[in-house]
Amino acid sequence: MELHSKLPKELLRFSTAGSVDDGKSTFIGRLLYDTGNIYDDHIEALKASAEKKGEKKLPLALVTDGLRAEREQGITIDVAYRYFSTEKRRFILADSPGHEQYTRNMATAASTADLTVVLVDARLGVLPQTKRHAFVAALLGVPRLLIAVNKMDLVEYSQARFDELVHGFRPFIDRLGVKEVRFVPVVAIDGDNIARHSESMPWYRGETVLEYLEEVYIGADVNRVDLRFPVQYVVRHHDQYRGYAGTVESGMLRIGEEVVALPSERRATVTSILLHGRDQVAACSAGDAIAITLSREIDIARGSMLVRPHNIPKISSSFSAMLVWCAEEPLSAGARLLVRHTSQEVRAKITEIDYVIDVHDLHRKEKSSLELNDIARISIQCQTPLFLDSYQRNRATGSFIVVDALSNKTVAAGMVLDRDTLYGVESVRRYEQGRAGDLHSAPTRVTRDVRRRIWGVPPITLWLTGLSGAGKTAIGQGVEAHLMSSGAGVVWLDGDTLRSGLNADLGFSRRDRSEHIRRTAEVAKLLNASGALVVCSLISPGTEQRALARQIIGEDSFYEVYVNASLAVCESRDPHGLYARARSGDLAEFTGIASAYEPPQSPHLVLDTENCAVERCVEQVLEFLQSLSSLHS
Repeated sequence: MELHSKLPKELLRFSTAGSVDDGKSTFIGRLLYDTGNIYDDHIEALKASAEKKGEKKLPLALVTDGLRAEREQGITIDVAYRYFSTEKRRFILADSPGHEQYTRNMATAASTADLTVVLVDARLGVLPQTKRHAFVAALLGVPRLLIAVNKMDLVEYSQARFDELVHGFRPFIDRLGVKEVRFVPVVAIDGDNIARHSESMPWYRGETVLEYLEEVYIGADVNRVDLRFPVQYVVRHHDQYRGYAGTVESGMLRIGEEVVALPSERRATVTSILLHGRDQVAACSAGDAIAITLSREIDIARGSMLVRPHNIPKISSSFSAMLVWCAEEPLSAGARLLVRHTSQEVRAKITEIDYVIDVHDLHRKEKSSLELNDIARISIQCQTPLFLDSYQRNRATGSFIVVDALSNKTVAAGMVLDRDTLYGVESVRRYEQGRAGDLHSAPTRVTRDVRRRIWGVPPITLWLTGLSGAGKTAIGQGVEAHLMSSGAGVVWLDGDTLRSGLNADLGFSRRDRSEHIRRTAEVAKLLNASGALVVCSLISPGTEQRALARQIIGEDSFYEVYVNASLAVCESRDPHGLYARARSGDLAEFTGIASAYEPPQSPHLVLDTENCAVERCVEQVLEFLQSLSSLHS
């Protein structure tokens, strides 16, 4: 009991990935060793193994390589899980394989991870399998990547080599839309920058791996809005008790709350909640294993799902998905397989293979069949409807596995797409394709210099991005008012105002948000062409979305301003009661609650509205514009 009381409450799940011999197992062995999570007898066994082989350093890779065949070959061919803790946090780590034929094991390890550590050999650099693993992790919704550039001792701890690898790999990762990325130079075998800062690399002033793992904030990752409770089995202890057992995949559930049972759509009220088979509780949340009773008996069986009345997932027997094919035998369109989704198992047919993604350059390729490790967009038709959310919104109800009906082997992992498109990437492609058509824009005869002399400001766009309640609207209004009072030509574009007119036909799905951004950027581009300075106040939550705006407006005219305030502060402000409505489930896809916000990685200006008044933030924007005057003169 004393040990349990000392354990931190928060749990971080992370996996490792990378190519063969990048040092994943050694990396994890060192992490466990430096945090005191290896038993003394195990350390003695490692010392004995090193002495037997005449090695001076502990063979830390053996901490996770549990199979004799693995040890003899020096490779990892399975997923090795380890549970450990420090004073600040508990961890579950998964050491996944590096070989290409075991990508399915890597996908298994990443499927529940809050973070993936991708190892890169400093000598060899970014290899095809490194890119494949980073792409699979992003596809599986892992929100963070920690890129550990290992074996820095073998490149003489060179900062130039580290910077070269960072600059070479970052453009690829940026295209994946991962929320957060860190690069750390390490020497796993010696422990440099693992749990302690390296004396051999004084040029690196960032966090150690352990510091990042202990401090990274993951509280917003859990979907606490969308109640999804798949029923695994019906419990009957006696004639008077009829309960429904399973794990709450997302959202929260309370006694007295009304729920809807799918597919019957019958309603009832929760009368009791039994947690972990022993404790009566008033409420439960995502991850809890529970058994509940309802106010009346309705048609519920294994495969049913309990949700809130006004927050129901898509009920469909056909959908589009991204699929990671994990079998040696190829898959062709028309193949009939089993799909396991939450507590349902249904027969299904792959109706179409839309395209396969080349992991080297992320381009599409047309293929009639899928080979081992292919990642493709496919269309599926099921015999029975499933209760679906997009994978971006809900990992539990947006994921499924495909099983061979004869061998009962898992042959694929799938992620349900949001409507019929990929988040962000499709918008960019549609934009590029539109420009390649039979359009012939007429160029203006009035130069930018002439317009600047008339309007008195550089014809650029300040793109204010941040959470709802961060202060984008007030700052945009303030900048507009100040510049107009001095006679400058400025136009302020507000996201909500645009949605009441030009974009009134758009909702808040990821696809509609991307279209909202595209239209706004096109308007800003036209206004810039007329000589006006444009201030845009939009949440614009996605990195890909803002990249699309930058591409449309132009690199020389687009300036990203991050209006930074934490979710807690924005929610405490909640000027229009939107966060409260989102918490209750009335607002779907609300950024920060049910939909992620991806902070800019390298904004031109950051405004700290938690600690600075709006007036001071407006002054900072004006000072920034003054500093730009020489660039646009």
